[in-house]
Amino acid sequence: MATVRFSGVTKAYGSTSVVSDLDLELPDGSLSVLVGPSGCGKSTTLRMLAGLETVTSGTITIGDRDVTHLQPRDRDIAMVFQNYALYPHLTVAENIAFPLRANKTPRREALARAATVAESLGLSALLGRKPKDLSGGQQQRVAIGRAIIREPSVFLFDEPLSNLDAKLRVETRTELAQIQRRLGITSVYVTHDQEEAMTLSDRMIVMRDGKIAQQGAPQDVYARPADTFVAAFVGSPKMNLLEGTLTGGTFTLANGFALPIDEGATDGPLTLGVRPDDLLPTVGAADAPARVALIEHLGPRAIVTVDARGTELTSVVDTARLSGISEGTGVELAVRQGATHLFDTTTGRRIAGETR
Repeated sequence: MATVRFSGVTKAYGSTSVVSDLDLELPDGSLSVLVGPSGCGKSTTLRMLAGLETVTSGTITIGDRDVTHLQPRDRDIAMVFQNYALYPHLTVAENIAFPLRANKTPRREALARAATVAESLGLSALLGRKPKDLSGGQQQRVAIGRAIIREPSVFLFDEPLSNLDAKLRVETRTELAQIQRRLGITSVYVTHDQEEAMTLSDRMIVMRDGKIAQQGAPQDVYARPADTFVAAFVGSPKMNLLEGTLTGGTFTLANGFALPIDEGATDGPLTLGVRPDDLLPTVGAADAPARVALIEHLGPRAIVTVDARGTELTSVVDTARLSGISEGTGVELAVRQGATHLFDTTTGRRIAGETR
């Protein structure tokens, strides 16, 4: 078993806490992703698990072992970094085999195992090449192979795809997810990219200011964000968050713009959240209070920015439904049934009992 547990873990530099009283359990065999904006504590959390940062207080266990104060080499982990850190003078086979050679494994045996790992990563044809002769995605797979060959209890990934271009990043993250699921090794992955976190993880941990804002299955976090921070961070384009007053099924902004919604909370002031996919514009009268400010075409879909009496709203619309809608068009806005998110304006916390 290689369940990872953080129990009351704090990391402080002087009087400044970077991670505060962290309680977190990552199940055996899971791929858990720590995600959040810069400075939220996600990389520090990973580095404490790796033994690259000391723990100010609390304990970290891997399986039934307390590893809080163990050296990195004694934790039975393997780490893949943002920069691939390959040895330029060694071949692909020699780079993958390096951890075994460092542990005095005979060269023939180490290279044979490297060849097996390389085959699982689609690198068999590249075993004799040097890193300079590889693409970025191929170099990253070599770095992953070097981690796999150690057969660790836990894989750690520190933003390993951030140096790749967009197309290669998508391809490589798919490969990485398939590799992790095939091996079934507990993995902890750090990224600032919420889309990457959504597509990769079994469990998504959103961090803010050194604490966990929300954790759970990616789709659960997306569908029921715990507060306005998570609501705005998870999802692209980000959720529309509007402050106003609910009265009998009509939500009214301070500027007087009114939006009909499903009733799901007590009348009064609140913050309304609506995903862009759930905000539905239709052609309105010439003097409609909402007007299309910008349309960004993305093939089968388009991002429509609407000016509602000075408040900017974002809608994502199938191109086929754009008939009659162009920049400058007056529009009526509706919210898809059952798709509202209601939050307390003062605390930012989700209001229990809303429609979704």
